[in-house]
Amino acid sequence: MTLSQSGHRRAGILVPLFSIPSSRSWGIGEIGDIAPLARWLESAGQRFVQLLPINELPPHERSPYSALSAMAIDPQFITMDAVEDVEAIGGEHALESKQRRRLNAARSAPAVDYDTIRAIKHSVLRQAFVHFRDHEWRGGTRRASAFRTYMETQAWWLDDYALYRALKASHGERAWVDWPAPLRSREPDAIERATGELADDILYRKYLQWIAGDQWGEARDQAGSIALFGDLPFMVSGDSADVWARQDEFRMDASVGVPPDAFSETGQDWGLPVYRWDVFAERDFDWLRHRARRNADLYDGYRVDHLVGFYRTFYRPQDGGQPLFTPGNQADQVALGERVLEVLREPGAEIIAEDLGVVPDFVRASLSRLAVPGYKVFRWEREWHSPGKPFRDPMKYQPLSVATSGTHDTEPMVIWWECAPRDEREAVLEIPAMARRINGDERPRVLEQKSPSNHLREALLETLFESGSNLLILPIQDVFGWRERINQPATVGDGNWTWRLRWPVDRLATEPEAMAIATQLSEWSEKHRR
Repeated sequence: MTLSQSGHRRAGILVPLFSIPSSRSWGIGEIGDIAPLARWLESAGQRFVQLLPINELPPHERSPYSALSAMAIDPQFITMDAVEDVEAIGGEHALESKQRRRLNAARSAPAVDYDTIRAIKHSVLRQAFVHFRDHEWRGGTRRASAFRTYMETQAWWLDDYALYRALKASHGERAWVDWPAPLRSREPDAIERATGELADDILYRKYLQWIAGDQWGEARDQAGSIALFGDLPFMVSGDSADVWARQDEFRMDASVGVPPDAFSETGQDWGLPVYRWDVFAERDFDWLRHRARRNADLYDGYRVDHLVGFYRTFYRPQDGGQPLFTPGNQADQVALGERVLEVLREPGAEIIAEDLGVVPDFVRASLSRLAVPGYKVFRWEREWHSPGKPFRDPMKYQPLSVATSGTHDTEPMVIWWECAPRDEREAVLEIPAMARRINGDERPRVLEQKSPSNHLREALLETLFESGSNLLILPIQDVFGWRERINQPATVGDGNWTWRLRWPVDRLATEPEAMAIATQLSEWSEKHRR
């Protein structure tokens, strides 16, 4: 299913998987919770859901952009009561009383309690694996055969990941750069010895991915007409299976970031390794091909994070040397970016480009040539160099684009309006579509209100439904008019990456507020041909 065919208008909702727990799940949105979300989206006339990355995170990490693997699904998303081996050992009823109390507290908490959820799930899944190993694997059963087939077909990424994950656990979760030198440098004898010594844990890590993969496939089937849209982070963590397995493809003596701009006088340093684009090219971009293949296996389409970095990567040498772009000249940058996009498209998944921030004109021209849609974030789409900085008319957004009210990193629309100065509010109401929906008599009251009324929120949303963009993605907070945000960039706090829906996702179909929102979205989708 493609999402941005010429002339094919669609609307979808952005919501992280961790944010949609159901009545059955263990305190966090799980793979099995995609199905009830999809049913509500269908009733709302939506065509897809945009998820954040679901790759496995380190034990104490929350950001989905700091994964241990570019390929592995995080086991925290496994739907526990759908695992045969979990049910075989007694399921949730077999939890110790302390575990049950902690699980109940996590379920009723206002935010995702990662530490509790991960600890309980890991304990139960380890027991489930032991049951599978003893009763299925060693017995050569039908399920054992299915698992063996999975391991064979997924070996191209699974083997390195599982070994890395077992080694990391055996070294107290320390980064691979702190492992003994023979393992750090992947000496064959050390790898062979570790593979034998850690065979059981390696099998366990593969088992978790088998379970998660099977559940994901079923979730895609149960999503029906709702396409699943993912997110491909620009970089991977230096402490990841991918970098450990392909050390010569990354520079560890420099770190990726962005140069100084209007938002930061010093720019940003993300502390991530730098691609060695020359080595990538020599190997015909095989690792990026693997990422593209894996993403196409999981999703109908996906967002390419920090698209400009695939054209020119800004990095800072760790020895304090001069920050630079790689490649260094525009011709090579265009050639690289277009080659990368070609590789990412090969497996057939649709891609859209996160082209926000400082993006050179030649990159946008390249995206246009390749027919890759970029973003139109309503609040930033203004004529910045014209008197009064008027907003661009969303009706004039080009079809090959993605209209949105915000991203997972921006404050919700409610907060944006509350913080907007009067001249910015006035400029919003001057947009022709807004002027039609907020008449002259209403304008003074709307301009003075601290928080946007439902009428104003609906006017803003319908204006985006009416926009010229073929694709519309709305954060679920903006659809409901909620104030909670998913992430506040450049901060580390308990509120980041922990937000959950106000109700279990399987209750959306019966909650009056959610039902009313679904009816409104459906009407707008039909009216504006989405």
